[in-house]
Amino acid sequence: MAKTQKVQPKNKPETSTQRYLDIDTIQDSVVVLKDGGLRAVLMASSINFDLKSTDEQDSIIYAYQNFLNSLDFPIQIQVSSRVLNINGYLRYLKEFEDTQQNELLRMQTSEYSMFVQELVSGANIVNKTFYVVIPFDPVERPEGLLDKLSSALNPKLGVRYNKQEFEKYKTQLWQRVNSVMYGLKRAGVYMTPLNTQELIELYYTFYNPDSKPTESLHSVEELDIT
Repeated sequence: MAKTQKVQPKNKPETSTQRYLDIDTIQDSVVVLKDGGLRAVLMASSINFDLKSTDEQDSIIYAYQNFLNSLDFPIQIQVSSRVLNINGYLRYLKEFEDTQQNELLRMQTSEYSMFVQELVSGANIVNKTFYVVIPFDPVERPEGLLDKLSSALNPKLGVRYNKQEFEKYKTQLWQRVNSVMYGLKRAGVYMTPLNTQELIELYYTFYNPDSKPTESLHSVEELDIT
């Protein structure tokens, strides 16, 4: 059973900048906003369009056009550019080097590891990742002046769902997700939904753009998500 802990005492005002974010919670691979909206985030593959033949390019354009025309809800396409993180690969090379019995191969592995480090640091290689955000807003309320003032004075105030409501809205959100995945697959773009841990890390990097690419969060079980 997970340990629960209050972040702030009731008599102490909350000072964290998190209270000003639109996100209320992240659970079951779904981002729940403070206004009640649900969001799913899909990571998409890329296509080297210039290397395709003319017929292939026309086919991709036609499939993408049909996908856009079939949508009856908005989507958001996000491109994230981050400095390439090769720490995992370098750790693998180090482990391979330490366990290598052949002295020549050990030296070659060490030299190759140094070459990769110098290449990445000198060239400042950037890794681009493509995401598609799928929305579902079950609560639609006209927002008047009083609502806006209330939201500004108490930014943490949000819509809460019980388990049955959440599962119902999540099912409807996932219907949209499957529709988008099928439509873009016909254009040659393959997608995968981000799970809870991946969503937390994604939004962490978005809201902390100056963080070092070597920084990594703990597993979701070790995080206090409210």
